[in-house]
Amino acid sequence: QGRLVESGGGLVQPGGSLRLSCAASGTGFSFYRMAWHRQVTGNQRELVASISNSGSTVYADSVKGRFTISRDGAENTVYLQMNSLKPEDTADYYCAGRLSMGGQYTHWGQGTQVTVSS
Repeated sequence: QGRLVESGGGLVQPGGSLRLSCAASGTGFSFYRMAWHRQVTGNQRELVASISNSGSTVYADSVKGRFTISRDGAENTVYLQMNSLKPEDTADYYCAGRLSMGGQYTHWGQGTQVTVSS
């Protein structure tokens, strides 16, 4: 059901901020839980944050209090606002979606790179 395209990645200094965007096209995403995952080469892909179709959110302990996930009123774009960035946040970030009552993410974007370095 459609496609997901991420943007907004780049190079930022420690302590800085960055906002990632995930543009959704197609039909049905208003019924989906949307999420951001990240992956470092050679490591497992991990859930960073997710948001339900009703606005409830879940965050990884490592980003709680620093990152905020949101979706726009039209539910066509999902955002990840990243503040107080640390070098350990460096990774490829992926947008994903699944049915609200499902358990596995079935739709994935191509990823956007985030590098936190002085």
